Amino acid sequence: MRVETRLRSNLHAAAADARDAEALGYDGLVSTEIKHDPFFPLVLAAEHTSTITLTTGVAIAFPRSPMITATIAWDLQRHSNGRFRLGIGPQVKGHNERRFSVPWSPPAPRLREYVLALRAIWDCWAGGGPLDFEGDHYRFNLMPPVFRPEPIDHPRIPVYISAVGPVMCRVAGEFCDGLRTHSLCSAKYLSDVILPNVEEGARAADRSLDDINITAGGFTILGDSDDEIRRGKQDVARRFAFYASTCTYQAVLDVHGWGGLTKQLHDLSVQDRWDDMPALITDDMLETFALIGSADDIAPQLLDRYATTCSTVVLELPHTTSADNARARRLIDQLHAA
Repeated sequence: MRVETRLRSNLHAAAADARDAEALGYDGLVSTEIKHDPFFPLVLAAEHTSTITLTTGVAIAFPRSPMITATIAWDLQRHSNGRFRLGIGPQVKGHNERRFSVPWSPPAPRLREYVLALRAIWDCWAGGGPLDFEGDHYRFNLMPPVFRPEPIDHPRIPVYISAVGPVMCRVAGEFCDGLRTHSLCSAKYLSDVILPNVEEGARAADRSLDDINITAGGFTILGDSDDEIRRGKQDVARRFAFYASTCTYQAVLDVHGWGGLTKQLHDLSVQDRWDDMPALITDDMLETFALIGSADDIAPQLLDRYATTCSTVVLELPHTTSADNARARRLIDQLHAA
């Protein structure tokens, strides 16, 4: 099992964080797009590492033209000597329209076309042929030599998408190299909804489920004492409540009989009562969606939930002390041996 960890968005810390993660034995680094750009930290990580993979997990697709994303990915693939993996996702309607000011349309067919456009652009740059892509959302047919990037040694850049709903999962199975699950994803939702739909998409493209890298992990509440666990639960409850207030994730809660929680949380969010939302997250919910315990407890939980369904897991572990590092190494070694 591959093990990834998240890279802090702090550019001053990115190089050191990347070196440390590689030294600890992590297989991959993931850079997220929350408050900061997800690509910049990976430039620094690429310079200061040699083997670890570098992934955006995920970059928001629709505010960026596929041509812009293709160019950034091409440059990072060259800079990292083939270690870059492009992870993209659609975000939800409200953020596209109100935070990024881009028009909204059904996300699955649009993201499908986005992935195909990326591949058409990269094929043009790799092979030197004409660029001729025509879709419902994107059209690319101009690539003069002066604007064509030089070929690179690893032009087949892996593309991962984030997916929650069945249609997007089928897009991942049919057209993508991998799928990155959201933190608010349980083992049951993964096995009951995500995997069957990924497999259906894969069959449509004469592929198998084994051809798609499934990355999961969810929340981690790590602690060696009751007090550490308590503080971890408080932090995760806040994040859980934020995500669960969005209607996109109601389907995930529905499979556990908790779908009504979404409206309760959403109503509190529109009243700007964010501090009241975590109180609605129960211990049962946290135990279903989070890994909880000491480092020695986490590995068995991960393997029990994901050993037969995922090839990669994401861990959020502290790395501030020598004891933290020893704990992380031990956990990574256990997962590698699985």
